[in-house]
Amino acid sequence: MLVLLISTYELGRQPFGLASPAAWLREAGVDVTCVDVSRQRLENEPIAAAGAVGFYLPMHTATRLAFPLIERVRRVNPAARVCAFGLYAPLNEAALREAGVTAVFGGEFEAALTEWVAAAGSESAAAGPASTGVGPGSVDPASTPRLRFRVPDRVGLPPLDRYASLQMPDGTRRVAGYTEASRGCKHLCRHCPVVPVYEGRFRVVSPEVVIADVRSQVERGARHITFGDPDFFNGIGHALSVVRAFARECPGVSYDVTVKIEHLLKHVAALPVLAETGCVLVTSAAEAVDDRTLERLAKGHTRADFERAVQACRRSGLTLTPTFVPFTPWTTLEGYRDLLGAIASLDLVDHVAPIQLAIRLLVPNGSRLLELEEVRAVIGTYDPAGLVYPWRHPDPRVDVLQREVERLVAAGLNADRQAVFADVWRAAHAALPVAVPEAPPLTARAAVPFLTEPWYC
Repeated sequence: MLVLLISTYELGRQPFGLASPAAWLREAGVDVTCVDVSRQRLENEPIAAAGAVGFYLPMHTATRLAFPLIERVRRVNPAARVCAFGLYAPLNEAALREAGVTAVFGGEFEAALTEWVAAAGSESAAAGPASTGVGPGSVDPASTPRLRFRVPDRVGLPPLDRYASLQMPDGTRRVAGYTEASRGCKHLCRHCPVVPVYEGRFRVVSPEVVIADVRSQVERGARHITFGDPDFFNGIGHALSVVRAFARECPGVSYDVTVKIEHLLKHVAALPVLAETGCVLVTSAAEAVDDRTLERLAKGHTRADFERAVQACRRSGLTLTPTFVPFTPWTTLEGYRDLLGAIASLDLVDHVAPIQLAIRLLVPNGSRLLELEEVRAVIGTYDPAGLVYPWRHPDPRVDVLQREVERLVAAGLNADRQAVFADVWRAAHAALPVAVPEAPPLTARAAVPFLTEPWYC
C-alpha cells in the first residue's frame, strides 16, 4: 500500500514532520511518497494511488492550508483513509473529522501512525476512529509516549537549497537544514500551542540520532542547522552534549536554537559554550515588555529579565532574535510605543523581523488563554474557518493600529528593517493626539545574521 504524506507549510524549512514518520514507515516496509506543497505541485496521481494519506499539521497556518487539500483528497480518492498528525491536529480534531479525517495523532505521532497504517483494511481499523491526541480540555498521556526515535528519512523531499537560508552579515547565504533534539516543553505559557498537547512534558532525542540527521543534511549541502526544539535548554545537559558532538562532527557548520528568557538567565554559563560550538542565533519568545502582559501569558520572565538576557547574549557573542506578540487584549497605544522604544534602546531593531511588530494574539481551540476572564470577555463565537476565537480590543484604536502596522510590514517586505521600523514608529505615535517624535538614533552595529523566512505561526 502506498502512503502519501503531505506538508502544507513548515516555516520555509524542509519538513521534518514528513521525514521522521517516513523513516518509521519505510522501516516497516511501507511504500511512502512525501510531498511538500509549499515547494512541490501535488498531482492527482499519487492521491489516486494512495491507500492512506497523512497531513502534517505543526502550526495554525499549516492547518488552515490543509483543509482544501483534504477536500481534494476525499474527492479524488474517496476510498483512501486520511489522518492528521502534529500539534494542531488534536486541537482541531472535530473540524478535521468533519472534513473526512479518520484518525488524529498528537505530538509523538510516529509509532501510532505506523500502527494505524499497518492496520489499514483490518477489522480493527474499520471498527472506529483512531485518536492518540488530546481534545480541548483533556489530556491523553498516549499523545506523548516515549519513543525510540529513528533518523529522519528525507528521500523524495525537495533539496535544501530550495528552502529558507541563513543570510550572513557579509551578504553571503548558507543552505539551512533543520532537526530536533527534543520535543515538548516543561513550561505552561498560556498562548503556546505546545502546552495543550504536552502539558509540561518534554521528550529528548538521543544525541546519536540527532547528529546522524545533521550529518545527513550536511552531506546534502547544509551549512547551517536550525534546532527546532520549543526550548533547547529544557534539558541543559542533553543540549550541551548535542552541541559539543555537533561541533566535533560538523566543523564550520553553524546553528541556531530557541531558548526561553528565563533559561538564558538560569543557564547563563552555558551561553559561551553555544558560541564556541557554532551557534550564531538564539531565538527567544520575549512576547512583550509590559510585566502585566507577561504575567497573563505566564511567560516566567519580566521586562528586567529580558533586558538582562539581551546583555548576557551580547557578552557571549550570540545574536539574540526576540519574538513578540505585541497586540493582545492588554495592549495600549502607549504600551505599544513603549515596546518600540525598548527595541530601539536595546539596539535590537535589526534583530527583530518586522512581522514581529504586527502579530496579533491567536486564541485557538484548547488554548489556556481561555482560562482568563479578560480573554473570554473579548472573544466572539469560535470561527471554524479561521480555527480561532476572534476577538476585538476594548480600545478600537488598537485594532486600527494593528491593521496599519500589518500593512506597513507587508509594504516593506523587501525593505531595510530600520526603514520599516521607522514607518511603524511614526504610525504608532500618530495614533495618539501628540506630536510624532523622531525615532531614537540607532547605534551603528555590525549587520546581524538572520534566517530568510522569519519565524511565526
